[in-house]
Formats: sequence, structure tokens, C-alpha cells
Amino acid sequence: MSFEITILGSSSALPTSKRFPTAHLLKVDERFFLIDCGEGTQIQLRRFRVNPGRIHHIFISHLHGDHVFGLFGLLSTMGMMGRKVPVGLYGPERLEDMMKQHFSFFGSLPFGIDFHCPTPGDEGYLYEDDRLTVSTIPLKHRTPTFGFLFREKKRLLNVRKELIQAYGLGIADLVKVKAGEDFVTGDGKVIPNSKLTFPPYKQRSYAYISDTVYDPELSDRIRGIDLLFHEATFADRDKKLAEATRHSTAGQAATIAQQAGVRKLLIGHFSSRYRDYAHLVEEARRVFSNTEGVNDGDVYSIPLERVSTE
Repeated sequence: MSFEITILGSSSALPTSKRFPTAHLLKVDERFFLIDCGEGTQIQLRRFRVNPGRIHHIFISHLHGDHVFGLFGLLSTMGMMGRKVPVGLYGPERLEDMMKQHFSFFGSLPFGIDFHCPTPGDEGYLYEDDRLTVSTIPLKHRTPTFGFLFREKKRLLNVRKELIQAYGLGIADLVKVKAGEDFVTGDGKVIPNSKLTFPPYKQRSYAYISDTVYDPELSDRIRGIDLLFHEATFADRDKKLAEATRHSTAGQAATIAQQAGVRKLLIGHFSSRYRDYAHLVEEARRVFSNTEGVNDGDVYSIPLERVSTE
């Protein structure tokens, strides 16, 4: 029942000796989702002991090199490893054209690629399975850019084992009780669902906000989520540069987190102009105290918590 993020790359446009360009890996109950794929992502996957073959869905926020240069090598490696299962590739409209041009020069892969392009203004899910939904978040950058909101689906309730036999619940009864219904005994007595089940688990959530100028409207789209990653390319003293390049400062990222009421903020995508990012973290913490600056290899887990009955 895992829900954890591994930071594969935390730098912005220029890699450093300690930081690779942007890439995150989300693991949800042994399912792996890659979010952006900067240069060297496949090296980082091996470094942190993740088999690339376990990744079936790749989300690309936008088509700037530091978010996509690693995709070509990663897909090639998957092919050389004998992959036959298709990969779902989600990103801006021109992503498909870019990949087709690449394949026309280097040859096709031994597996298919299912392209999915977000539609601006579409309120539906970009991806959905039995455990998870992924929604897009339009961002304001120099090229079409999307953030992604990953949210668990509501889990079925767990029935108290000692009460199954006590009330003689059959299979059909268990299905209804797990779905939230009360149980009615043979003599017409109603047993409340809350007595038969444990409190439900909270739905865990993670939002990835890639390159964007400061946008207060983002707060409404990510309100109350567990974990937010928001780019913080620049220090507050470089706010004019951030606006000119359509990026955010650490303080601005923290303001979004505060306004949205998120539980925890991660900042990264740091400019290589700063040898030390500690001052960026401090700037963010002045606004939103539960902030951490990410490093390559950091892992952040969101634990399972039951809904409080108090």
C-alpha cells in the first residue's frame, strides 16, 4: 500500500555534479509512474535500483530539454532489454511529432507507444485505473506546459473479521458492507456500517507543478492535497528574472502551498547559479514552514491514515 515519490533529478536547465535535470518517480502499490525525464534519468533509475521495465506510464510536463532529453535513451534501453508491453506517454501535443521524428531517424521500438495529449479546459482524467486518477493542471510557462495531480481512489472499507461470523455475513453481504451499506439481519434489525467496518483510509494525493510563473489560481486546483512539488528555480531577490523567464521563486511556491492548505511542500528545479540552495528553503519556510528542498535520491512517502471518527 505504498505511495511514495523518489526524486531522480532536482536541477533546472543545467545539470551539476550532484544534481541531474528534472525527473520524479511515483510508486503506488508496486505501480511506477515516471514524471518528466531529464537527461540521465535512466542512469538515476539504475542508481536507485529501479528496473525501467516496471515503468508503464510516462508523463511529460512540457517540451524543454531539461524535462525530456532523457526520454529517447530510456525508451531505447527498454527496447534493448526486450520490452514488448506498450508504454503510455502523456504530454503536450507536439510530443508525438517529436517522437515520430526521432524514430524515423533511429528506427522503431519493439514495443508500442500510446500517446495521450491533455486537452486544455478538459475536466476529465488524463489517466485512470482501479487505484488512481491523474488530472492535468494547466501552467503558465513559455511553451504549453502541464502539471499533474495524482490522487488515490476511495478504497473499499475493511470489515471487522470477528463480526462476519457473529452476524452471519455472506459474500453478497460483504460486498455491500465494504461499499458502505448497512447490514439488515434476517429479523429486520439494522446493523450500522460504522459498527461493522474500520474507519476508511484517507485518499492520498501528490501534485507536480513544473515550470510556471507565479499563478495564484493554482491554489484552487490543489487544495488540501498531501504532498506538493512546486518548482522554485530562483531566490526571491531574483523575482524579476523569474517573471521574465516564466518561472517561480521559493517564496512564491510557498505562497501557493499556504493558500492551498497542502500538508507538505517540496521545492526543487533549482537554478545552477546557486551553489547552495539552503537560502531558498529558508525563504520558503518563512511563508510555509513544512517545506523541504529536494535532492537527487530523496524519497518521500505518504503513510496510510484512517479517517478520524472523533
